[in-house]
Amino acid sequence: MANKTVNNSRRFFIKSSLLAGGGMMLSFPMLEACNFSPEQVATMPKEWFEINGYLKIADNGLVTIMSPNPEVGQNVKTSMPMLIAEELGCNWNDVSVEQAPLNSTKFFHQMAGGSTSISAAWTPLRKAGATARVMLTNAAATTLGVGASELRVDNGTIHHDASGRSLGFGEVASSAAVLKVPEDVALKPVKDFSIIGTSRKNVDAKKIVTGESLFGIDYKEPGMLYAAIIHPPAFGLKIKSFDASRALAMPGITDVFQFENYREGQAKGAFDLKAHQTQIAVVGNSTWEVFQAKKLVDVAYEEAGDQVNELSFFGRTNTVKWPAGLESTRQHKEQMNVAEKGPKRTERKDGNPAAQFAAADQVIERTYYAPYLAHNTLEPLNFFADVKEDSARFVGPIQLPEILEPALAARFDLPVEKVDIMMTRIGGGFGRKLYGHFMLEAGVISQTIGKPVKLVYTREDDMSAGAYRPSYQVTYRAAIKNNEVTAVHVIAGGLPESPLAANRFPAGAFDHYQADSWTIDSNITTGAFRAPRSNFMASAEQSFIDEMAEAIGKDPLDYRIELLERVKTNPVGDRNDYDAERYAGVLRLVKEKANWESSKPGVHRGVAAYFCHASYVANVVDVVVENGTPKVDKVFAAIDCGVVINPDAATNLAEGGSVDGIGHAMYSELTFSDGAPNQTNFNQYRLIRHNEAPREVEVHFVESDIDPTGMGEPPFPPVMGALANALYQATGKRLYKQPFMGSQA
Repeated sequence: MANKTVNNSRRFFIKSSLLAGGGMMLSFPMLEACNFSPEQVATMPKEWFEINGYLKIADNGLVTIMSPNPEVGQNVKTSMPMLIAEELGCNWNDVSVEQAPLNSTKFFHQMAGGSTSISAAWTPLRKAGATARVMLTNAAATTLGVGASELRVDNGTIHHDASGRSLGFGEVASSAAVLKVPEDVALKPVKDFSIIGTSRKNVDAKKIVTGESLFGIDYKEPGMLYAAIIHPPAFGLKIKSFDASRALAMPGITDVFQFENYREGQAKGAFDLKAHQTQIAVVGNSTWEVFQAKKLVDVAYEEAGDQVNELSFFGRTNTVKWPAGLESTRQHKEQMNVAEKGPKRTERKDGNPAAQFAAADQVIERTYYAPYLAHNTLEPLNFFADVKEDSARFVGPIQLPEILEPALAARFDLPVEKVDIMMTRIGGGFGRKLYGHFMLEAGVISQTIGKPVKLVYTREDDMSAGAYRPSYQVTYRAAIKNNEVTAVHVIAGGLPESPLAANRFPAGAFDHYQADSWTIDSNITTGAFRAPRSNFMASAEQSFIDEMAEAIGKDPLDYRIELLERVKTNPVGDRNDYDAERYAGVLRLVKEKANWESSKPGVHRGVAAYFCHASYVANVVDVVVENGTPKVDKVFAAIDCGVVINPDAATNLAEGGSVDGIGHAMYSELTFSDGAPNQTNFNQYRLIRHNEAPREVEVHFVESDIDPTGMGEPPFPPVMGALANALYQATGKRLYKQPFMGSQA
């Protein structure tokens, strides 16, 4: 791949790098007051020079890189600075990384969702590093009295090979910082990378294992108060009245009051949504005191009526209906069966499926079901807020600070530039912390009491207040004629959304294919859950493909490759949203690495592959039976996600996604009775345990020079399908309902 030249319009560079004609010189004399040895103090930088918004360079050559996006455990705080460091040409050992604050002028796309952090940053962050490299080179050329084209950069040093002279970054940083921003910079070809593609340890690893304050739950300020929330115990209820006299009589309790999340008539976005718009705040001097006091608040509830919400979603307006009533899982299942047989929306239709089913020798029909799931992030929801009349300051774990900032500004009637959000490391997100209601609640409480406050949810608060992975159901049908599958029909729906992706595989592989969807309104709030919709459809689709292969006597892995080869040579339709060659490529790779044809005695194997978030993942899962109980022995993962930035981090994501997918498919379930969740803590909600995790996860990446695609979510969905197929091989029983180890409903 040749050098890639990108144009730096000044407007773009100011937006992404905050460099408008001059650098900012920063001094840090306070470092010398820290507890450092005399030798360390002697080597401390005296001055730092901001080259652009993403990086500053010290007079001794040390480099500080700002990581702009929220860190949710996917290790972007390491991987994103690697993009800058690669193009800058510095020595990674000279780099320190800081979490950037939210600043939509300095930075862009400051969010963690949809597995887009690296893909969105791929060109802009490299451009920031390359632009800084050019400015440093130009400054060195002036100092040395040579042409910039005669210089090369290596490990933080600028070399003039013809004369043997060189300058360190620190020696030219001050003059580089005031140079004009170059209009065009050349980005390195993939073959020349020396940092990207190499494993680098998590920059926060030592802080994490030594317990330094990194997470939102750790944050505190002198004089701040603590708050807890009381919301209705069931969806479909609202607060009627309350008596807080017993709580207010407790030591350490300062306030108990009812409040509204949003002002009357305030426009809301998709990530502002929350079922319980009115709650009660309990405020006091410590979390223990407010958690105990909330138990003594006597609250009366009444049923809420129908609600309709107009939500703005990236330029579109969606209508969300919350019907009145106290819903139950039993009712939901009955509704699903009715909806599946009722009116549906045909999202795609190729050929004449109905005629093929009428003429079939055999029809296979299977229905798959998945329950609601709770995110259950290890770090409970929390946020610090200090809202004053003319400003608002927030600190805590949030995945979409850039999108939620305008909602906060609207709620507190402030200009956006007067709202400050400082991101902390997030102790688990998986989509739960995309929704900023808990940040807004902290702000309303702070505004009401006129003091800074830290809001903390209990586990029960989080699990009983949404937002959940929706409950889904899908039916697959296949027509078989002369021992070949001639038509496929998929009917998918859920509460309150359908998981259908009509143009994904196996669309394009059959001449006759139909995809229908349906939905059911519900007042139980749902939200994005790691690999939304795909996390269910992969399991159902890949289980059904196995049944088709078995029905016509073909190896399930080879049958998938055969279908994809058909798409490559003679695709049906022009809307297929996947690359059949890359799809088949991960299947071929996992076949090779797992030695598919030569499984060991007593090992039962299942295969699956799926495409989502622009990446391709294939899994082989090995199951053994120990004392009559199936046990996942090993998972093989083959992944095509384009260029792999940090193999260590990518492998960790694949391992974690595999364990996460197996755990949810096997054990997790959230059910409802009269609008209330039946599982409100870990003693009731089943998660995978250490001794149930795979003994080994072996990860392989397709070598690629394609721009990076998603990595945080794609390893999660397909492992569920591979697990279902392996369990069938082990037990002889097909699994159609999650959790596979038995439902509590």
